[in-house]
Amino acid sequence: MRGARVASICTGAFALAHAGLLDGRRATTHWDSTAALAERFPQVEVDPGVLYVDEGDVLTSAGVAAGVDLCLHIVRRDHGAELAARVARRIVVAPHREGGQAQFIERPIAGPGSGSLEPTRAWARERLAEPLDVRTMARHACVSERTFARRFRAETGTTPLQWLLAQRVLEARRLLEATDLPVETVAGRAGFGTAASLREHFSRATSTTPSAYRRAFGAAGA
Repeated sequence: MRGARVASICTGAFALAHAGLLDGRRATTHWDSTAALAERFPQVEVDPGVLYVDEGDVLTSAGVAAGVDLCLHIVRRDHGAELAARVARRIVVAPHREGGQAQFIERPIAGPGSGSLEPTRAWARERLAEPLDVRTMARHACVSERTFARRFRAETGTTPLQWLLAQRVLEARRLLEATDLPVETVAGRAGFGTAASLREHFSRATSTTPSAYRRAFGAAGA
């Protein structure tokens, strides 16, 4: 149907592939079935390592948990980061995981007091405007940089710097939605330093500009 958007969760990607909707597109499915999908449908570019793939009008996710991430991504894309965060809190899941994050996580994300790096991630979220890097976060966690990077990926499926960038984009989204601060100020508070840096990373992550995002989701335009 023209103008429709179709999404699959887990092995639902096989149904989309049978219908020809994935031909010439990038897609994913549960890690245990990616090889079979690629073998049966060679015209599909199967990405075995990601949580979900957004091809615009056709979206695919890995396993069931990644399907929740995909659904939150759709809510975020259509209605903004704040509403997506409220939905995530309502259903008690992580508010945001990037689609490019690894499917297989060695150790599920754990809470404070469990020996995980979550306390350091929480600490970093409160200091996004500061010049954070792996060395600074590793020092807070009281481990070496190498150990920190290894444990961080094991817990989250992504690297510390990729995670930090995603958190800064989320903060920029929040500020653009909830305030009328100039883009330069938003850039500083989100940790990008300059408006040019914000625009570059924001556009790469959201496929739109900060100004266009504010017009779509800002309180003034609501």
